Amino acid sequence: MILGVESTAHTFGIGICHKGKVLANVRDMYKTSSGGIIPMESAKHHREVSEKVYSDALSKAGISEGKIEAIAFSNAPGLAPCLHAGMEFVKKLAERLNVFVVPINHCVAHLEIGRSVGAKDPVLLYASGANTQIIAYASGKYRIFGETLDIGIGNFIDKFARYLGMGFPGGPKIEKEALGGKYIELPYSIKGMDVSFSGMQTKLQQLYEKGEKINDLAFSLQETAFAMLVEASERALAHTGKKELVLGGGVACNMRLQEMCKLMCKERGAKFFCPANEFLVDNGGMIAYTGEIMYNAGIKVSADKVDISPRERTDEVDVVWR
Repeated sequence: MILGVESTAHTFGIGICHKGKVLANVRDMYKTSSGGIIPMESAKHHREVSEKVYSDALSKAGISEGKIEAIAFSNAPGLAPCLHAGMEFVKKLAERLNVFVVPINHCVAHLEIGRSVGAKDPVLLYASGANTQIIAYASGKYRIFGETLDIGIGNFIDKFARYLGMGFPGGPKIEKEALGGKYIELPYSIKGMDVSFSGMQTKLQQLYEKGEKINDLAFSLQETAFAMLVEASERALAHTGKKELVLGGGVACNMRLQEMCKLMCKERGAKFFCPANEFLVDNGGMIAYTGEIMYNAGIKVSADKVDISPRERTDEVDVVWR
């Protein structure tokens, strides 16, 4: 029975996993009515909700805390104050329960949870707030075959939504606005398998100031940005010779992105996998699920030895469990 704790950014989540089945996946998200994430405020939120989220997860899984064999937690990458709040909670709990800790790279967990829906050796299109990467396993590591050269796709969408006064998170609001919109040409910036969003960001703001309709801008943003991600993912499939694509990250909840990826996979004869939304957004379930795989492979440390790595990259992790 593995407990998983997620606290890399705006979400404090706890998941419980047993024999590859997620028994509980409870989360509480820090939100704002205007502006973006303030890391210290988000960390404060995590400290305030941690005990309640923990007790709700135990209750949902129908277990007592004595059943927990190890605690997995996202120690990298992320906002340092948020990671720290999670680590404090984990250390205290691990010492009290006298169990080992499994440190997890958050990006790796987004890839591993793809196994729960049947993906075996996929290319991962990881599209979230801070991260935009195209990842696949090769020679002992999860290699990054393409990534954003400036900001993550989610941060880009949130930033534009903030510019329009929509508050955080902006992705679901932009998706709603895009319905019924018409296409306006925007900068399409892809270099090999890397993408860039800053030029599109500037152009969108200029068009908004000139009086273009919000739904046309939202529609064009999605069509252009997602086409870039799908093109880069298709190149990664061609380059690696892999036959599966899995989606991960909060932006992967977007129905239009899913639709475009499905279409590309169908045309290539590749299989498309997309976990349920609760496992795409930041969540403790994917941490617990990955924690169980790593714990069974012998990866564990004592609570006093754990630390956070806010800038650890996906390709720095030795994948010894595959």
